[in-house]
Amino acid sequence: MMKKLQKLGSALMLPVAVLPIAGILMGLGYVLCPAYMMGAEWAASLGHATSGVAHTIGWLMITAGNALIGAMAELFVLGVSIGLAKDNNGTAAIAGFVSYLMIKTLVNADIVKMVFPFMLENPNNVAAYGKVAGNTFIGILAGVIGGVCYNKFKDTKLPDFLSFFSGKRSVAIVTAVISIIVAVILIFVWPIVFSALVALGTGISNLGAVGAGIYAFLNRLLIPFGLHHALNNVFWFDAIGINDLGNYWSGVQEAGMYMAGFFPCMMFGIPGAALAMIQTAKTAKRKIAIGVVGSAALCAFICGVTEPFEFAFMFLAFPLYVVYAVLYGIFTTITVALGFRAGFCFSAGATDLVFSASLPAAANTWLIIPLGIAAFVVFYLVFKFAITKWNLKTPGREDDQEGEMKIELANNDFTAMAAIILEGLGGKDNVASIDHCITRLRLEVKDRLLVDEAKIKSSGASGVIRPGKTSVQVVIGPKVQFVFEEFKKIAE
Repeated sequence: MMKKLQKLGSALMLPVAVLPIAGILMGLGYVLCPAYMMGAEWAASLGHATSGVAHTIGWLMITAGNALIGAMAELFVLGVSIGLAKDNNGTAAIAGFVSYLMIKTLVNADIVKMVFPFMLENPNNVAAYGKVAGNTFIGILAGVIGGVCYNKFKDTKLPDFLSFFSGKRSVAIVTAVISIIVAVILIFVWPIVFSALVALGTGISNLGAVGAGIYAFLNRLLIPFGLHHALNNVFWFDAIGINDLGNYWSGVQEAGMYMAGFFPCMMFGIPGAALAMIQTAKTAKRKIAIGVVGSAALCAFICGVTEPFEFAFMFLAFPLYVVYAVLYGIFTTITVALGFRAGFCFSAGATDLVFSASLPAAANTWLIIPLGIAAFVVFYLVFKFAITKWNLKTPGREDDQEGEMKIELANNDFTAMAAIILEGLGGKDNVASIDHCITRLRLEVKDRLLVDEAKIKSSGASGVIRPGKTSVQVVIGPKVQFVFEEFKKIAE
């Protein structure tokens, strides 16, 4: 199970790599165009420009960033399906997108009304169905369906009169059928889970600062499943009369308690956690860790875009993600109890804090400094301890050997290398599957006795690892992608 989660975590890296640019664009855009967040009337009353070159550039930057943030579900569909496909074939992406379109279209109140009208007798179900389209969890689920279906059915052989639909052309068809079944199941299951979370949110709404902490903990914990929106409806909007976000921007005193606790965590806690990940990364992979979590921490600080950071490790090291959610709960309880009040329109980053601190409902915003320092230190220490104590595979701590990133190949003729490796594996007829990680070719063979390790090493490869009866890993180093591409050309 853990290996499957790690495989999923690796597949998520492709779409996650896209998100930092969205966060940076939006953060800088809000600085240039505060009216986008605050509204033209309120921005003008505070002396902010509502027209001009800077305003226009900022508006374009925010809109461009929103284009990616708003399509997160679609990005995860494509990235996960391709990442899970054994040969990273684009057919898997088509299958995943077919699944996503099926599910988001069928799990919809208008469709349910036609097929299962009794499901709409509960008004909460309508809200539940409205949270399926664009949901990150649905995107990941569809990507998994597409990737798994591709791996299982890409070699399907059909009778001659259906031969056009054989092989990879059959994948999307099978995926569509399976997705219909999944959609029907979700029609009944999704509202139950959604309603349960709404009921839970209602129950903890009277617990003051402790209740705010419980909400923050559950908010983070539910992000991998896309169900945090159910709780957000309870606390941020007017589902049961709390309407924390709307009341804060309307100047209602004491509003903001269900948003305030996110600021120290997102602005300072995540950078602290990111530093811990960078320091605990393997020396040879530290630059990779800096690229992945360093840019994600910057996005979290500027504009509160946390998904690049969270999806970078939530499936690779889920126990650490639970700890991460617990820290949110603790800091939110403390923040609210101390009387810090702040709110946001987009998320709890520095941009929203600066522009919302002047509102009448803001209180003790100076506390962000001591709270932020405390969050940075605590997140850093807890993450560093947990990562090293539990030997968690956060970015930069993957199982590849320590020295593999430093390998300098004796042979830079990747075509020749690939040919020798293929010969050492017993020829293309003996190769069952081809994949690669950051430093190795990961292969499955049909007959392990045909593998000649000495021949493989003569290609210039650094080593050969046999983790299973039919598994062969050829250690190449950071140039593995070039060998992999040449190997695929001659092996398929």
